[in-house]
Amino acid sequence: MEESFVPFRGIKNDLQGRLKCYKQDWTGGFKAGFRILAPTTYIFFASAIPVISFGEQLDRDTDGVLTAVQTLASTALCGIIHSIIGGQPLLILGVAEPTVIMYTFMFKFAKNIPDLGSKLFLAWSGWVCVWTAILLFLLSILGACSIISRFTRVAGELFGLLIAMLFMQEAVKGLVNEFGIPRRENPKSVEFQPSWRFANGMFALVLSFGLLLAGLRSRKARSWRYGSGWLRGFIADYGVPLMVLVWTAVSYIPSGSVPKGIPRRLFSPNPWSPGAFENWTVMKDMLKVPVLYIIGAFIPATMIAVLYYFDHSVASQLAQQREFNLRKPPSFHYDLLLLGFMVILCGLIGIPPSNGVIPQSPMHTKSLATLKHQILRNRLVATARKCMGNDASLGQVYDSMQEAYQHMQTPLIYQEPSARVYSLVYCFVDTPYIKRLLLNLLMIKLCLQL
Repeated sequence: MEESFVPFRGIKNDLQGRLKCYKQDWTGGFKAGFRILAPTTYIFFASAIPVISFGEQLDRDTDGVLTAVQTLASTALCGIIHSIIGGQPLLILGVAEPTVIMYTFMFKFAKNIPDLGSKLFLAWSGWVCVWTAILLFLLSILGACSIISRFTRVAGELFGLLIAMLFMQEAVKGLVNEFGIPRRENPKSVEFQPSWRFANGMFALVLSFGLLLAGLRSRKARSWRYGSGWLRGFIADYGVPLMVLVWTAVSYIPSGSVPKGIPRRLFSPNPWSPGAFENWTVMKDMLKVPVLYIIGAFIPATMIAVLYYFDHSVASQLAQQREFNLRKPPSFHYDLLLLGFMVILCGLIGIPPSNGVIPQSPMHTKSLATLKHQILRNRLVATARKCMGNDASLGQVYDSMQEAYQHMQTPLIYQEPSARVYSLVYCFVDTPYIKRLLLNLLMIKLCLQL
């Protein structure tokens, strides 16, 4: 990426670079056919599950003002916008843990202020989003993203480690809470007796670690020594979604004498109920916020803008690592500008904003990757089948496979043009626009069903 701090030059360069390959991104996605379903389902579950858990966390920390409906709506809305007109289609957007933490602090602050309270919290957070968007506009116009090229791989991985630790912290807290009594619940209910609380917590541990271990195991199905090739490939491609469905079905096994609230399930209100319209019409309450707090909203907006600048840019950078051998240009400046518009949109309809998330973005790139060892294996199998079809001897088959192997290991500059197509890998990514559009349409459907 060319470093340029001239106003609007970075955005202009990004747009020119993306327009050259925009059509090919869509046509490549349609040409991919059914192959696009495997990474779509994988990233859908990898994005939806954290967003739902963050929605439950917001529901608990904001006294029900924000729920999983709002987090899913934000992820779907911003994801669809970015998948259609975004500059970097590999970037996955979602409500991240840092956003949840900031909104929790903002709610606690507004709740203790008589002029705001929980009633004007969303209106005040709308002003925070407006200030945040203005700062993001300035950063993108002035070329602040040019500094991203100076970030080392260590810096990006450390930031990813921070996000991973926040994920793990929330997972541990969620498991511990399964042994306790939730707020806004009747502690005298049968399911909250000590024995049933312990049973609920232990069953939550079984479900959590069962899903984790089964999902990790299924991703390595191609290296299993048993099962046919198509079955192992199917499990490797669709194993994670299948394990989510399987362990969700397991959670419904307890019945009969077990109380209704065990295991505990996510409760989310109907987004179209009469009382739920307050979240979607928060714009009309923004003028009721005192001028002092409108100006004061600039303070949390500064922290959120800096956070989004690093989080969004680092997520995009990790999705475009050098070893991925991507052939299309990045788009840091334009994506940050587009993020500003999406932050304003989310603030005006009372939902938390979404930004580029880690680790979903690099996971997205890897799910679309064509690995070198896979191409090498397919090339060797094709060579062996061709020799067997010609009734070649075992020695001839071995010599042909050895020649094909050595040819694949030859550097690109010494290969024929036809062979470079097979060797220019770690990955070819040309289907993300279609996949991400399908992904976010599924997210909207899930949001409406909650």
